[in-house]
Amino acid sequence: MKGILGKKLGMSQVFLSNGQLVPVTVIEVQPNLVSQTKTADKDKYNSLQLSAFDLRLNLTNKAVAGHFKKVDSQPKRFVKEIRTMEGFNVGDIINVGDIFKAGEFVDVTGISKGKGFQGRIKRFNQSRGPMGHGSGLHRQMGSTGSIAANRVFKAQPMPGHMGNVKRTISNLEVIKVDSNYLLVKGSIPGPKKGFVVIKSAIKNSKPTKAANLHQWVNPSQNVEVSTDGGNNGQN
Repeated sequence: MKGILGKKLGMSQVFLSNGQLVPVTVIEVQPNLVSQTKTADKDKYNSLQLSAFDLRLNLTNKAVAGHFKKVDSQPKRFVKEIRTMEGFNVGDIINVGDIFKAGEFVDVTGISKGKGFQGRIKRFNQSRGPMGHGSGLHRQMGSTGSIAANRVFKAQPMPGHMGNVKRTISNLEVIKVDSNYLLVKGSIPGPKKGFVVIKSAIKNSKPTKAANLHQWVNPSQNVEVSTDGGNNGQN
């Protein structure tokens, strides 16, 4: 297993050399710090704790500041542990180019967008009632089960909080790896500037041929993606 931490910047599009348009998500991947390691002998399993995106000292507490002081580093905003990842030591810096190459497949995990409190129609895609004036049942709840049971059974689809949960999108192809940016085909969970964990794909570990892009312009140059057809900014 291999992985790295990043931040979703938004969606864009690139053109391949054959003219095919490919929708991509641009992920900012700053150099990751290995802030802790765990071994099977001491902790019963192997893992690396990765940290990314600097955090001001006045926004943290003594425990977190002391943890990063051991590795002589500024506190980080995003810290995650990736199991079965080995080959690095505490204090090492991992760049995205050291981990992934174009043509590989990855699984991206993030926190989905929150939708607030929603009814059963939006939350579970249930059907509405008749919209005539006399129906008296438009978007309200329908039956919740047998009246003889005198209770509501567990796992009944009900109105409630929707979204803001951890979700993983599997088998996304890496289109481009460019310094601190990673382009993956398709969409990933979460809002813009949401933190994500990129890991090697579990179901599809066999890489494909790297995509031949027509042109890619680094986002740090204030231009997201450039092609002959013009500039395509993020949505």
